[in-house]
Amino acid sequence: MDLNGLRILVRIIDTGSLSAAARSLKTTRSNISYHLRTLEASVGAQLLRRTTRNVEPTHIGAGVYEHGKNILRELDAATAFVSSAGRSLQGAVRISVPTGLGNVVFSELLLEFRRQNPGVAIDVVFDNRVSNLVAERVDIAVRIISAPTESLVATKLADIEWVVCATRAFLEAQGRPTELRQLADFPVVCSAAVGQKLKIAGARGQKAESVHVEPVVRSDNSPFLYEATLAGLGVGVLPRFILNEALAAGLLVPLLEDYRISVFGSKIFMLAMPSRYQAAATKALAQFIKARFPARWAEAVGGKE
Repeated sequence: MDLNGLRILVRIIDTGSLSAAARSLKTTRSNISYHLRTLEASVGAQLLRRTTRNVEPTHIGAGVYEHGKNILRELDAATAFVSSAGRSLQGAVRISVPTGLGNVVFSELLLEFRRQNPGVAIDVVFDNRVSNLVAERVDIAVRIISAPTESLVATKLADIEWVVCATRAFLEAQGRPTELRQLADFPVVCSAAVGQKLKIAGARGQKAESVHVEPVVRSDNSPFLYEATLAGLGVGVLPRFILNEALAAGLLVPLLEDYRISVFGSKIFMLAMPSRYQAAATKALAQFIKARFPARWAEAVGGKE
C-alpha cells in the first residue's frame, strides 16, 4: 500500500475535502485525486463517498483511515526517535487533563517537566471529556473514571475521595443532611451531565445507596464549583484535592462522613494509545508523571487518600 496515498487519505478525511487537503499539503487538487485513485485501485475498493458539500469515508475507508492514522503516528515516532538519538530530548507532546486536577496538581508538574526539557513543546488541553485520543490528537490523557476502556494503555495514578461539604452559615440556615437520600432536598453544587440528573452514589458499611439530584450550580471547572460552595450557594460535592485547604481552615464543614461517596469515578488514570514506537518526548513525560505525581498528590490531599 502506497504510504503517500495513505497519508493523503488521512488528510482528506481530517480536512473534509480534497481541496482542503491539497491546500494543507501545498499541492494541487488533481495530484490529491490521482493519489486517491491509485490507493483505491491498490485496495480494490472505494474509500471515499462524495457528497454535495464534502467527502466521507466508506466502511472500508473508515477502517483504512484508523489504521493509517496509527501507522503514520508510529512512523513519525520512529522518525523522531532516530533524529533525536544522541541529542537532548526533542519533540512535542499533547496532553489533556481535567480542569480542576490540572490547575491544582498537574500545572506545576508540567511546568517542571518543560523546564527540565526545553527541547520539548507541550500542548496542554484542559478538558473533562473522555474523548477519542486519536481524533483529538492527544498523546496522553488524564481522567477521573471508574475503569478505562480496554483499547487504551492505562496507568492508575491515585484514588479519588469525594467530599460532601457546606459552609457553617449555609448549614445554620438550611439544615444539615444526615442521610445520602436527603441531598435531593438540598441545593447541590457539582459537575453534572447536561440534560440529565446527577447520580451520587454512596456506601455506608456494606450498604450501597444512590440519589439523583439536579445541581443548582454546575460546571466542568472544579475551582469555580469550590468558589460557589464557599459562597454558600449549596452543598458542594467535590474531590478532596480541591477542598483540602478550606477543610483544614474550617471554612467548609464535611458532611456524610460515614459514607464513601462516588460521582463520576473513583480513580485517576493516565491514558495513552497503544504504540510500539511511542515518541521519545511522550514516553519521557509519561515516565515523569508516574515518578513525580505521588508526592504532588499527597501534598494536594493533605496526606489523605
